[in-house]
Amino acid sequence: MNGNIILTPVGVLHCGLRNRSQVPRNYDISDVTGDIEIFPDYHEAMADIKPGQEIVVLYWFDRADRSALKVYPRGDRSRGLTGVFSTRSPMRPNPIAISEVEVLEVEPGRIKVKGVDALDGTPVLDIKKKV
Repeated sequence: MNGNIILTPVGVLHCGLRNRSQVPRNYDISDVTGDIEIFPDYHEAMADIKPGQEIVVLYWFDRADRSALKVYPRGDRSRGLTGVFSTRSPMRPNPIAISEVEVLEVEPGRIKVKGVDALDGTPVLDIKKKV
């Protein structure tokens, strides 16, 4: 398949992380909190999300370098250049990111979470229950 794929965000992340230097390298070392605003067309999809659950959030890293095919894992040059498909680097041809976050609060159109590792304003593509 060589066609285009069109993705429509279901929401957007709001948090205090404004520049890349503030963002934790991965969700599993983050205690940063934020709010996932769910767009009105998708409010029904929030049914059954509860505080205390862990959810998987798929983001579109809209400010990532999409031309990078090799990176130094976690910025560690001693590890050598590695193909992005073998890393969790945000720099990749399609900057889809995945994070597991803890649900702190749920309100209509908003999910407050802990474990944020994305910039403020990052589009949210999907949310899944962690199994």
